[in-house]
Amino acid sequence: MKINPDEITAIIKEQIKNYNVDLNVDEVGTVIEIGDGIAHIHGLDKAMSGELLDFGDDIFGLVLNLEQDNVGAVILGRDNEIKEGATVKRTGKIMQVPVGENMIGRVVDALGRPIDGKGPIETKETRPVEYKAPGIADRKSVHEHFRQD
Repeated sequence: MKINPDEITAIIKEQIKNYNVDLNVDEVGTVIEIGDGIAHIHGLDKAMSGELLDFGDDIFGLVLNLEQDNVGAVILGRDNEIKEGATVKRTGKIMQVPVGENMIGRVVDALGRPIDGKGPIETKETRPVEYKAPGIADRKSVHEHFRQD
């Protein structure tokens, strides 16, 4: 049996062309301590202050402390379901909430999701939770009295 180098080259090139790698490079950490709504997490070396973390089961957290060997995060939800040793994923996103006229009169959770039973909130804009308030000179002065009906 004679081996034809051109055939082998063509086969290898075809395999390389069709090669599909699905690498998952999520940065994950492990809860090392949990209590009073605060989790300390080891292994999230690249986490950013204000970043949203995913604890799974629709539980999220907000990075507040960046220490040398762990990250401190406030839990935005049911902290009693998180145990030491649990896996935490970075989202790579700074925590943002929806803003706009459609938010007026609605009741939302810490992530801006509606909890008033009135359905989804259609907004086009979001703002980071850590957003600098306008200076006093830029604010509109109080022009109407507060009425309580």
